[in-house]
Amino acid sequence: MNITSKTTLNNGLTMPWLGLGVFQSEDGSEVINAIKVALNNGYRSIDTAAIYRNEKGVGTAIKESNVAREDIFLTSKVWNSEQGYDTTMAAFEESLEKLQTNYLDLYLIHWPKGEKSIDTWKALEELYNKGKIKAIGISNFLVHHLDDFLPHCKVIPAVNQVEFHPELVQPELLTYCKSKGIQLEAWSPIMKGKVNSVPLLQDLAAKYGKTPVQIVLRWDIQKGVVTIPKSVTDERIIANANIFDFELTPEDILKIDSLDKNKRIGPHPDTISF
Repeated sequence: MNITSKTTLNNGLTMPWLGLGVFQSEDGSEVINAIKVALNNGYRSIDTAAIYRNEKGVGTAIKESNVAREDIFLTSKVWNSEQGYDTTMAAFEESLEKLQTNYLDLYLIHWPKGEKSIDTWKALEELYNKGKIKAIGISNFLVHHLDDFLPHCKVIPAVNQVEFHPELVQPELLTYCKSKGIQLEAWSPIMKGKVNSVPLLQDLAAKYGKTPVQIVLRWDIQKGVVTIPKSVTDERIIANANIFDFELTPEDILKIDSLDKNKRIGPHPDTISF
């Protein structure tokens, strides 16, 4: 494996195992620089969202980079206030305009919103069938959300992007998504840097000659989970990609699994108020 290694989604599209997340990356020079550093160092996947309010900077960075648009896997998401058929259609066009592109590689429903998400999905399916999006998916959907949602889908979601890290392993969700052919993707994989202070991860970092962050990102990939660590620091963006020259033993993967506390950093999908 290397930084260009990809997983194959349920519709045959390939998606890089590692990408750059830009949540809370400020629009303008901050996000533009982060993306350019990432692309110059082999990254080919960029994950943004309408609510991040930096799609314009993402689009500018891609335009100004030395990498062709077709070589970049670009993800965005429809925000909750725009869910519903017509509003999703309008939100998608707005995202395309800001991103300065005529298609997306992946478009996600950002959070489950019950019946409204079913109408949103109809819009995504239509955009997918028209070739405006190469793959469609969801974010923050738990097993019970998927049980309610999937019977209404003509197109099975290709990806489910969820909070996933050593303290929130969600084995049932991972197993469920694998059984349905849905690729799990991790947001907040390094727990906002908190993995650096976990003793077990420090021990494993010493054993493998890596950092705790690199250990966790490698653990993601070996568990079959796409990962999109966020950083705006050049050195960290480069270091986060330095995870393809070693392999964790099955025993060490189980040790990391055992850190699971079912503990969230972000909001719970069942109790969101936005």
